[in-house]
Amino acid sequence: MSGLSELAQRYAAALFELADQRKELDQVANDLVSLRAAIQESPELQRLLSSPLVDRDAQGRALGALLARMGVGATVRNFVAVAARNRRLFALRGMADAFLADLARRRGEVRAEVVSARPLSDAQYQRLLEMLRRATGGKVAVDAAVDESLIGGLVVRVGSRQIDTSLKTKLLRLQLAMKGAS
Repeated sequence: MSGLSELAQRYAAALFELADQRKELDQVANDLVSLRAAIQESPELQRLLSSPLVDRDAQGRALGALLARMGVGATVRNFVAVAARNRRLFALRGMADAFLADLARRRGEVRAEVVSARPLSDAQYQRLLEMLRRATGGKVAVDAAVDESLIGGLVVRVGSRQIDTSLKTKLLRLQLAMKGAS
């Protein structure tokens, strides 16, 4: 395990223990999913979290304001404030990933990351969830995200397996095949 991974695991374990004591596991998990999506979708936020040039107080204030606007609960806001004071925001996504993986493991769930070109309708989400349950043979927790650059289709990641049915990838394969044929 790398140093960054160990750091993320330690922070995630502390947050898990606190959330469990407060009976807020689901709320904290939902807040972390939202935070992780915000980090993934915003290059500016990624720079803020990783820049050594921004002092920790400014990072903490900026992130605190963002989390309040997102409606994130006090437990996660306080956790992020501690990470900011300790200059550990660069590992925030890893902390969220570790927390969510631990929660899923303890609940006997398989975690699936689904990225689509547009938000899934409720019917599409339920159909996808049912297919994932059948494929994995158990409970599935889905983290859904939107990436318009996919054009259409889905990218589904369960553990180390990935299924990419996106139009973007199909077009890239076609482009490569055409280059090879010329």
